[in-house]
Amino acid sequence: MKWLISAAIMLSLTSGAMAQNAPSQTPVPQISTSASGEARVQRDRATILFAVETRAATAAKAGSDNARRQKAVIDSLRKQGLAEGQVSTMGYSVAPEMRYDGKQPQVVGYVARNTVRAEVNKIDQVGTFIDAALGAGANVVSSLRFYSSKADEARKTALADAVSKARNDADAMAKAAGGTLGALLELATSGAARPMGEEFAMARMATADAAQTPIEAGEQTVSVFVSARWAFVPGR
Repeated sequence: MKWLISAAIMLSLTSGAMAQNAPSQTPVPQISTSASGEARVQRDRATILFAVETRAATAAKAGSDNARRQKAVIDSLRKQGLAEGQVSTMGYSVAPEMRYDGKQPQVVGYVARNTVRAEVNKIDQVGTFIDAALGAGANVVSSLRFYSSKADEARKTALADAVSKARNDADAMAKAAGGTLGALLELATSGAARPMGEEFAMARMATADAAQTPIEAGEQTVSVFVSARWAFVPGR
């Protein structure tokens, strides 16, 4: 028992001495900044969703009419230059059309809807494709989305812009505080670049004498946000 008490006293004294001799950790002065950056790029791509919607007394009739018209739409798009991989089916449905007149719901017919997506690589052809599809039998253009194939490059440019702004702010803060900017301790970005594209919803019936659809894609702005921390070196 005496040996255990002596060992406990020695361990306590040794731990206290080590704690007193341990070097104190002085916090490193730091400067934190954040900034946003932007880059503008021309939109050069588009995605169009075309739909053919047909109605008939039976589901089979609605489906067969829809198939005939949708095939004509796809053929017209390919004649305008869209390759097979640029046209894909997005959705297909056949459902009863109901009538509610205060009594029991009644089936008055069936509606078939077939939606295809067209990937357009030349913006100046968007209006041509819309007119061709509507003229061939499509009766709904459910969305039109513009985007840029160079969005990744624009994002890198925006990141460089944001980092440069953050560093300039940090430099100004360090000088105002009577010191200089030290090593970079942390650099991070948050959030996705915006917007990757713009989407417009529309619905339009085809007419035989319709004028060519005008399309203006405009520019895309890519925005990013960065935060950074630097060591601050006090002046002597």
